[in-house]
Amino acid sequence: MRKYTLLSLVPLVFFLDRLTKVLIIKNLALFENISVTSFFSLVHVRNLGGAFSFLHDYQYAQYIFTILPVLIAAALLYVILTYTFPLIKTLSLTLILAGALGNIYDRISYGNVVDFLDFYYKTYHWPAFNVADISVSCGIGLWLYAELFHAKNEPGNATENGK
Repeated sequence: MRKYTLLSLVPLVFFLDRLTKVLIIKNLALFENISVTSFFSLVHVRNLGGAFSFLHDYQYAQYIFTILPVLIAAALLYVILTYTFPLIKTLSLTLILAGALGNIYDRISYGNVVDFLDFYYKTYHWPAFNVADISVSCGIGLWLYAELFHAKNEPGNATENGK
């Protein structure tokens, strides 16, 4: 039952991601930048590649980074619905799925991903990112935390068709 409750996070994260991206698209011109603090700006940029603009200049990047996430999202949904994991791992997979769907929507709608959160120190910038990226990163971080610090033999650890 808890996996279905956690899956309700998917539309919530997706909505928050869409809302923030629509606000950026409507209120900031492409490449416009609004400084918020001495280390954070809102900026409207588009990512044609993968994470951190990986392969953004590659001719087939748009296709790879659209098809691959769709396959991954389908696999994640299958795994979440088919297997039982400890709560923290189910949450992590759900967050990864939610973020993937947000960025898949962008790739299908715009041919790229809208990024707008820009953190920096002096001239050093972290690549701009969005709410979907935060969701994916938190999901991966939770999974790693669970792998490193939770017992391997916990009840509900990857049993097939469990509840």
